[in-house]
Amino acid sequence: MARNRRLILSPPPRVWSLLSDGRRYGEWVSGTQQVIEADPHWPDVGARLRVRVGLGPLTLDDSCVVRICEPQRRLELEAKADPFGAARIAMNLIPWGENTLFVLDWHPLRGPGTRMHGLPVDYVVSIRNGMMLTKLARIAVREQQAGAPTA
Repeated sequence: MARNRRLILSPPPRVWSLLSDGRRYGEWVSGTQQVIEADPHWPDVGARLRVRVGLGPLTLDDSCVVRICEPQRRLELEAKADPFGAARIAMNLIPWGENTLFVLDWHPLRGPGTRMHGLPVDYVVSIRNGMMLTKLARIAVREQQAGAPTA
């Protein structure tokens, strides 16, 4: 399992507003080139996002399904990227004073990722997820400073 933590200098409702808008995932999820479709009831349990991920011309269509949703506290997704399998992505928002301690856990569920799971893969995923949390934090802080409405 790859685990990342990040203190985001913005309250949980601000951070949640970004997680609860499926169309904005491309702004902060590393490797996302395009959000193809977001269910209108995102992030309710069972809602789906279809995204195009990749680097340069190498792309893959992926989908995420919400498995657990506790608004402003916890969101767990199952990300599917055939032929690579599926992974569990758990995001926890912990109030930390007026800020948010964001904990992100990634774990392969099915497919080749389960056989390659371990230090090398977890290290690469941790780097990617760290970059993703940096983007998320920057957006949340920028919108906090601008006084943008929360969800």
